[in-house]
Amino acid sequence: MPVCLSPGGGTGFVGRALTQLLRSRGHQVTHVSRQGGTDRISWEELSHSGLPPCDAVVNLAGENVLNPFRRWSDAFSREVISSRVETTKTLAKAIAAAEQAPRAWVLVTGVGYYRPSPTAEYTEDSPGGDFDFFSRLVSSWEAAALIPGSPARGVVVRSGVVLGQDGGAISQMLLPFRLGLGGPLGSGLQPFPWIHIRDLSGIVCHALEKESVQGILNGVAPSSPATSNGTFAQELAAALGRPALVPVPAWAVRAVFGAERAVMLLEGQRVLPKRTLESGYHFIFPDLAGALKDIVG
Repeated sequence: MPVCLSPGGGTGFVGRALTQLLRSRGHQVTHVSRQGGTDRISWEELSHSGLPPCDAVVNLAGENVLNPFRRWSDAFSREVISSRVETTKTLAKAIAAAEQAPRAWVLVTGVGYYRPSPTAEYTEDSPGGDFDFFSRLVSSWEAAALIPGSPARGVVVRSGVVLGQDGGAISQMLLPFRLGLGGPLGSGLQPFPWIHIRDLSGIVCHALEKESVQGILNGVAPSSPATSNGTFAQELAAALGRPALVPVPAWAVRAVFGAERAVMLLEGQRVLPKRTLESGYHFIFPDLAGALKDIVG
């Protein structure tokens, strides 16, 4: 199956893993990127010439919201929005205009759609998307993917925190944890919705290959609702053979990331992959200890 994948070059953390999985399963992958080349098409070419022939389109694009080197500002928040919403609109427009519409159109967004709560549990049918910057961002992002009347099967995967080697959340945490300086963020009691990189790639691939899959899928591990930030810190420390005795106070998290982004780290959601499991997807890493052993063991 020819697949068009954005962002380009498969250079992103999830993009690399997904490209590898798709190619290992015999799919041809064309990346949509800033510059064209072998197995890639530029955004400019896409706008002028339209979508190359493909059976599926996947959009993973998005500026890293938790980049600690970028101060939260109006300019950065606009970048965060356009890197998600505008790329999605561009791809949706290209799909709508294609002579031969792709069979599947998959968008990866986030569980920030659901309101943080220490107790509420959310399935794909739960309401959300209208209470803060990030929830409204997910709503706009998902709305941008809608193509009325299109024969393309639409799937949205709302991802939790992605865990894996060479990128994602763990790459920023490894050094302090290896030095024995790791610990929970704030109280540590907040839910920590997570997924292994191989399962997020696996869910996207499952959505592409299984014709019956449509609509929203939660991209979180089945044991994720029982994981708190404190549990995650303890399990990561245990996998590294180190203590997790140094909590990071909430004020320090706010000082580094700003109040808006700190919410993503100091609060969390208990999210269930109900429809994902019902669709027939089998998780490779359903529990945290196994996932972390694979990543850092």
